[in-house]
Amino acid sequence: MPDTALLIIDMQRALLKDAHDGEACLDRVAELAERARAAGVPVVYLRQRFDQVPPEWLEVHPTLTPRPGDVVLDKDSADSFLGTALGEVLAGLAVHRLVVTGYASDYCVDSTSRSALSHGYDLVLVADGHTTIERPAGAEPTAAQIVAHHNGIFSVIQYAGRSVAVTPAAEIRFTASPQSPT
Repeated sequence: MPDTALLIIDMQRALLKDAHDGEACLDRVAELAERARAAGVPVVYLRQRFDQVPPEWLEVHPTLTPRPGDVVLDKDSADSFLGTALGEVLAGLAVHRLVVTGYASDYCVDSTSRSALSHGYDLVLVADGHTTIERPAGAEPTAAQIVAHHNGIFSVIQYAGRSVAVTPAAEIRFTASPQSPT
């Protein structure tokens, strides 16, 4: 059984309508999910809950519709581990390494990635597999700068006893053995 899982964070239709590089990011994450499933790597979806909004706000974008066997967990905070069964699910799957994708580079992707490291997981942040809301013209930093900033931070961040990589989607290789995706 693989020791890796693919996390897809908050890739919800309502959130992605104004996302930077949204369609291309969705396509890259969808292709990663297919490769993960083909290798027997678990695919775990995290969905942000909202108070007093229509249920369709929880819907995962149709490009990334979960498949039978995928795990779908709802969360109430930016940290996907906080108040969810994520840790228990990953332990039950014997996962030690997380490949992280998703929406809001500067909130949920960042918080979950740091929490994963603190919870003892190795981390692969998909360099072109996370996005954030497009900012108004002239706003600083731009969405592209935010994505680049988080890629830069995670390319140099160090956690004792953990490996951290920032890798483009096209370079990630899922295997059924306990080897690290690159």
